[in-house]
Amino acid sequence: MTDFTLHDIQSAPEAAQPLLKKSQDAFGMIPNLHAVMAEAPGLLEGYQLLHQRATESSFDKDELTVVWQSINVEHACHYCVPAHTGIAKNMEVSDELIDALRDEKPLPSDELEILRDTTLALVRDRGHLSDSQLDTFFGAGFNKRQLLEIVMILSQKVMSNYVNHLAETPLDKPFEQFEWHKS
Repeated sequence: MTDFTLHDIQSAPEAAQPLLKKSQDAFGMIPNLHAVMAEAPGLLEGYQLLHQRATESSFDKDELTVVWQSINVEHACHYCVPAHTGIAKNMEVSDELIDALRDEKPLPSDELEILRDTTLALVRDRGHLSDSQLDTFFGAGFNKRQLLEIVMILSQKVMSNYVNHLAETPLDKPFEQFEWHKS
């Protein structure tokens, strides 16, 4: 195993220091994921930008949670599933939806189920969707912008999920209560 440093503002490479300050200002702490990513300032900067763009996407809070958590669960990310559970609770997403995503159970609406299915198809088939899958997605009321936004969010989650696998990033204190393991 490779040991990764959990950087703080003082230990981080110079280019990462303002990025960690931004994280601290936004979250009241430096999340361990960001502390690890600081080793590669461009990675942290890209991740922060994609996270911001995800929150500014055309998805509502439930839909955004479905996309984030579907990818996190598929990638079996020990860090991101608990972190996004905390984020979802902060966004006032229902426990029913949060638990269904974490446990890979049926979602509370057909539209959200179609969103999860489409997201997982994009992950599993590396961006290849059949005409039937696209028809189902668009038939549920989603649009081309949202299809492309899933790709953007997938890019964000690949960054975080893969870093967490490599670094075995420890959970932050606030997320320990949401610890998760793939069943």
